[in-house]
Amino acid sequence: MKSARETREILDRLETQHPDADTELHFTTPFELLAATILSAQSTDVRVNLVTPALFKKYRDARAMAKASSADLEPLIHSTGFYRAKAKSLIGMAQALVAQHGGEVPASMEALVELPGVGRKTANVVLGHALGVPGLPVDRHVLRVSNRIGIAEGDDPVAVEQQLCAAMPKPRWTRTSDTLILHGRRICRPKPLCDECAVRDDCDYFRLVVARVRDGKAPKKPQTLNTKKLKLTTATGQLKAEPRGTGRVRKARR
Repeated sequence: MKSARETREILDRLETQHPDADTELHFTTPFELLAATILSAQSTDVRVNLVTPALFKKYRDARAMAKASSADLEPLIHSTGFYRAKAKSLIGMAQALVAQHGGEVPASMEALVELPGVGRKTANVVLGHALGVPGLPVDRHVLRVSNRIGIAEGDDPVAVEQQLCAAMPKPRWTRTSDTLILHGRRICRPKPLCDECAVRDDCDYFRLVVARVRDGKAPKKPQTLNTKKLKLTTATGQLKAEPRGTGRVRKARR
């Protein structure tokens, strides 16, 4: 894994490549961002932004949404998917805000993750973008991009969050997440556009996989491994293979 200095230099270049990196969810209050982020699970920001204007017109704050029923909410959020579970989470979240926080969104990770439907990623989004508290949300894009480049290691979002936070200054945490997410959407997709990447020359995945394939140096079969080829996991971009004679999976050495 790369050093903190190398990680900061890589993020400097990625931020130059994506100067517009920011959350793409539309909101005007912390409550709206909290609700929108809950809706974004297994959906897209574009889809959520189509749904929230009507939702927030009817339910402007936690007190209003706390009085809603699932039958009221489900038709409004149906197109985001998993609408029954999301309606339950939105109502439970709003009721908890009213009962425990006077209807206001708390500005701490500990309080936010106690709300129904709110995990670390959602809490970090709200903290960093609506409450001015540095947070580093880790989603599938952050996992994939950071593992491919080599600035983090692992498929556990909490572990990757800790690694990136340790490398980056606290005021840059939110911007770091926004940049990695946008890079994952635009450039470092599941099938990456490496030739358009500003940090290609420092990327472990490009050096160990893409460049070797282009140079014709990639082995057909790893000599010290069984017949399974090295593969890139979809979620994180980690190189993994099964050692000969064992049933365990280990990370290939970078």
